[in-house]
Amino acid sequence: MLLRQAWRGEAAARYRARWRERLGRHAEAWSGPSPIWIHAVSVGETMAAAPLVRALQERLPQVPILLTTTTATGADCAARVFGGAVRHAFFPFDLPGAVGRFLDHFQPRVLVVMETELWPNTFAACGAREVPIVLANARLSARSLAGYQRFARLSRELVRGIDHIAAQGTDDAARFVALGAESTRIAVIGSLKFDVDLPPSIHEQAAAVRRDLGVSRPILIAASTRDGEEVLLLDAFARLRAALPDILLILVPRHPERFDEVAELCAARGLATVRRSRAPGCGGETQVYLVDSMGELPRFYAAADLAFVGGSLLPFGGHNVLEPAMLGRPVLVGPHTFNFSDIVRLLEQAGVLRVVEDAEQLAVAARAWLEDSNERDRVGRLARDIVHRHRGATQRTVGEIERLLVQAPALEAANHVA
Repeated sequence: MLLRQAWRGEAAARYRARWRERLGRHAEAWSGPSPIWIHAVSVGETMAAAPLVRALQERLPQVPILLTTTTATGADCAARVFGGAVRHAFFPFDLPGAVGRFLDHFQPRVLVVMETELWPNTFAACGAREVPIVLANARLSARSLAGYQRFARLSRELVRGIDHIAAQGTDDAARFVALGAESTRIAVIGSLKFDVDLPPSIHEQAAAVRRDLGVSRPILIAASTRDGEEVLLLDAFARLRAALPDILLILVPRHPERFDEVAELCAARGLATVRRSRAPGCGGETQVYLVDSMGELPRFYAAADLAFVGGSLLPFGGHNVLEPAMLGRPVLVGPHTFNFSDIVRLLEQAGVLRVVEDAEQLAVAARAWLEDSNERDRVGRLARDIVHRHRGATQRTVGEIERLLVQAPALEAANHVA
């Protein structure tokens, strides 16, 4: 673990400066009341946690929030989204000593784990200290279930140590029961990602981006793409350019360490490519605009006509399809969306999302929507309405957290002061 930490530190200064946090050692003392501890692995989980953090701060203003992430990009996202409103720390290695030191230092009153992160030593240490555990925005794919069931006894003990599982969908809830969780501790509440609030100025930002990229040309965005997918996307893009010569592809790789690799791939295809880090926009001769920056995806979704969400053409499980939907964009995904199966099914049944099997189907579906602006507008309005109708998971999750804390003396004292 330490060797891997050192290797990662070569690419991220935060790891070099704060590697001791992974061992549960913190230079800065914790002062004040015991916090609510929220763990979000990386960027996606941190963004999903944002409405939950804000709701908890509103309902329990005297209780501080401690947010942990595993990745440096998650730490950057936390700083960007929350500023100094929450304390950030890196999640400790799941070893008894590291977890014990972490808990001694912060003394959290509850652990809220975003999505599906099951850590045996962390959960055992929390149980021994009577720190309640909530699995928020919980999802469990069929593939993950099969993996956990290879260690059936350990997995059963893990999930039975969770005090409440706030499942995204009925499929997720059923899989947690199959893993050994008690059904009385599970509630299907929907996805917190329906509750993500975008900046009020997002459409003004998008209009400015659109002016920089080209107002009249069709724009397809392919976001959160993973290793191997860009080849397939560029195959589809070649087919699209035959029918729509002035089309622009906005390409947004999921991981920053792949930016250079993807730029080289585009150059090898002979595509006129401009990188976001080097120019705020591009001319009509540009064919690919490579977004090699972090935290700007919403404005590019809003500036595009149509969105493809990556991690789905190859078996990665897919990424968040709600963000383009809430911005009123039709959505395309590949066949591998097991991380978001309920949400994909909901949007597909409503006709605002289409599943494509390969590059050829992607080109056909994209062309159909890009050539019909009236249908795109209709689908976009419907997508926004669907997202709005399914909001509310945040308040239900906050209610469960409050229920678990209602007997805690520290919380009662904090509420009395408030």
